[in-house]
Amino acid sequence: MKLKTWLTVAATALTIFAAQAQEMSNDEIADRIKPLGRVHVAGAAAEGNTAAAGGAKSGEDIYNSACVACHSAGVLGAPKFQVAADWQPRLDDRGLDGVWQNAINGINAMPPMGTCGNCSEDDIKAAIEYMIEGI
Repeated sequence: MKLKTWLTVAATALTIFAAQAQEMSNDEIADRIKPLGRVHVAGAAAEGNTAAAGGAKSGEDIYNSACVACHSAGVLGAPKFQVAADWQPRLDDRGLDGVWQNAINGINAMPPMGTCGNCSEDDIKAAIEYMIEGI
């Protein structure tokens, strides 16, 4: 008796999922199963690279795409965006170049180059300058 019940439940569920799949257009299905990321091969031209598209990335662009997740909330001790109390001791101790080198090489929970896998060292410096602007 239990086997019949389980088979009935399974058949019903399969019917419902099949009906939902038929309601989707081919474009909707393709969008749902598209890849989430891309692989970049070293030495190849990067797709979607802002600098390659004709303009350099600004410090604000880099901050908003790679730094905001940690530096907006101070995750794991990251200095918060334009908060002098967080940045000034670091700047007094190491200077801008020392803070920049820490960002390039990684420090504490921050990996090398932060989370910006396609940033140059100059991009990282621009992001830092944007984060400390007005301090």
